[in-house]
Parts: sequence; C-alpha cells; structure tokens
Amino acid sequence: MDKIINDFSIGLFIWQLIILLSIGLWIYCLIDILRNRFENNHKLIWILVVIFIPLIGSIFYLFIGKKKRLKLD
Repeated sequence: MDKIINDFSIGLFIWQLIILLSIGLWIYCLIDILRNRFENNHKLIWILVVIFIPLIGSIFYLFIGKKKRLKLD
C-alpha cells in the first residue's frame, strides 16, 4: 500500500490531464454544435467530424465551424 501512494509519475499525470481536457473539449464542441444552427447539412457534418475524429475534429470546429454558425436575430 505504501508503494502505491509513494510512487507518483508526473508523466502519467500529464497524460491523464491531456485525456481529460480532450474529453471536455469534445463534449463542449458537441453541445455547442447541437445548440446552434447551421446551413443545410453542416450541423450533421460537424457532428460526424467531431465524433469520428475527436481531438482534431474539435479543434477544427473551434477554428472553422464556429464561424459558419448562423446568427440568430
């Protein structure tokens, strides 16, 4: 029991933090896509991109997809 508590791997901690942040980003992007309106089938396309390519798709959505949303008056 003492060995488990005393052994702390900073590398493992960093990987766990990266994974948790990427999951949070993925969930944020999916919720943002579902809450907003897009032209034609762009909403479906962004959902598929974010689901099938989670980290890269989420980053693409943040930089490209957010600009493609329709403005609600």
